[in-house]
Amino acid sequence: MDTPLAIFSGTSNPALARAIAEEYGTSLGDVTIKKFSDGEQYVKYEQSIRGEDIFVIQSTPPPGDNIIELLLLLDAAKRASVKRVTAVIPYFGYARQDRKDQPRVSIGSKLMANLLVKAGADRILTMDLHAAQIQGFFDIPLDHLYASRAFIDHFTSNPIDNLVVVAPDVGSLKMARAYSKKLGATLAFIDKRRPKANQSEIMNLIGEVEGKNVLIVDDLIDTAGTLTNAAAALKERGALSIVAICTHPILSGPAFQRIEDSPIDELLVTDTVQLRQPSDKIKVLSIANIFAEAIQRIHTNDTISALFDN
Repeated sequence: MDTPLAIFSGTSNPALARAIAEEYGTSLGDVTIKKFSDGEQYVKYEQSIRGEDIFVIQSTPPPGDNIIELLLLLDAAKRASVKRVTAVIPYFGYARQDRKDQPRVSIGSKLMANLLVKAGADRILTMDLHAAQIQGFFDIPLDHLYASRAFIDHFTSNPIDNLVVVAPDVGSLKMARAYSKKLGATLAFIDKRRPKANQSEIMNLIGEVEGKNVLIVDDLIDTAGTLTNAAAALKERGALSIVAICTHPILSGPAFQRIEDSPIDELLVTDTVQLRQPSDKIKVLSIANIFAEAIQRIHTNDTISALFDN
């Protein structure tokens, strides 16, 4: 490609951004990001990006500072006459607000999509959306990557015998079925009821886990209530070891303590979101190489369907 490429990072996850740039074989571009004394945010590209193909890496978990910072970076890039700007959003926040499931509520993910497009994004690159239909909220190209490649590679190198893959709720059943097929494991799922947000109640286990090693799969973990309740129920029903995986380790509120107190032996996560604190039970797998390869293919206008195989 004759068009130069540059990769920039916001402040939500600079470690991942550096790893992606390193995997790509370059370094991060120079950008200043700061706040005024009243909290207002300010961004400035410290190098010329005129006519370039740039990628701005920024996960958008709450608080709102992360999304505002990304919007400012996109706007500044367009005003600096870039050829194309791609918003690389490893974790797309507000994805749980994907529909109007109650009266008088916002569809937050659609609002975020509108803001990103209005700010100047030409393309979106993200991973494991909480609701896949969010892709349809964007009127620009969106590439949806999957972390399953990193997890499948890990379990191929570290196989678990007598394995059953468990979906902690019906929403993650499709993902669990894909993992069970890839790993040659049986499948089970938990039918749960959620009285209100961030609370879950275990109802019924559908499948056989007694005397088996369990792998619980989910796309994100917030307060860890669903995960730890599921693990406790599985242990009561005779599960031997319990390993869990999730792409986005939000881990807010009492999540770390719940995981420590739970029968979960190991939790595997990716680095789409920075961990707030370390834990002996949590292992981080990097997905920087997946994003770096996607960036390369987007820049050269090659297909990225090969990254969707898992």
